[in-house]
Formats: sequence, C-alpha cells, structure tokens
Amino acid sequence: MKPVFVINGPNLNLLGLRQPEIYGAETLADVVAGLQQLGGELGLVVDVRQSNHEGEIVEMIHTARNAAAGVIINPGAYSHTSVAILDALNAYDGPVIEVHITNIHRREAFRHHSFVSARADGVIAGFGTMGYALALRRMAAVLGG
Repeated sequence: MKPVFVINGPNLNLLGLRQPEIYGAETLADVVAGLQQLGGELGLVVDVRQSNHEGEIVEMIHTARNAAAGVIINPGAYSHTSVAILDALNAYDGPVIEVHITNIHRREAFRHHSFVSARADGVIAGFGTMGYALALRRMAAVLGG
C-alpha cells in the first residue's frame, strides 16, 4: 500500500517551542513518533513532511498524486492565503484531511477562512496535536483499513 503523506506547513517545525500556551508542548518529532506508532497499529505507512515554503508544499502534494494513498495536511498559515496549495490539492485524486492544532474559528478573524477546506474531505481543528491521530484513524477508515 502507498503511504499516507502528512504534510505540515510553516512554523510547525517549531512546535513545542513556539507559543506553547497556544500550540502545546509536544514537538513535531513527538507527533511524528506517535503517527508512526499509530500507523503501524492501523496497517498504514506514514510519511511525515514539513516545509516553511509554499512551493515546496505544492511539490509535496504533486508527489502525492502518484505516491500517496491519502494526504493529511496542516497547512499552517498558508490555510488562509494559498490558492496554490488549494490548486495542487484539487489536482490530487485521493482523500484529503485538513488538521489544525487550534480551533481556527476561535482565533483572529483572518484565520476563520481556509482555502484548503474547499478541497478537504474533512477538517479537524481544536484538538491539539491529537488531531493528527484522529485524522490518521479517519484516513485508515476511508482507505478501508
């Protein structure tokens, strides 16, 4: 089976360090380890990626077109600004789940709109880093696992 890509956008490499009162103390490495373990339990291969650069995220999604069974994406701030990421996701035929660590609808008004949500099959927001595990469990169900 093809892996599930978990794509993380800008500043998520600073998870656990940047504003822990908002994003929590868990690091991206902690998230990756948890997803690898859960993926094994669910019979999924998990390929976690992160970039602070919009074009690199677009390239990751392009790679997913032939290489990934599904995409879980936390586009970070690009959620609210990137038509390019939306267009790349629209060119991807597999399932897409959008994840946000915080509840973007309880934050600043500019965060209330996500371009990515227009393509996502589901959105998980406000459950902290547990949202990644929830997304992976849902992806397993969608993929028939």
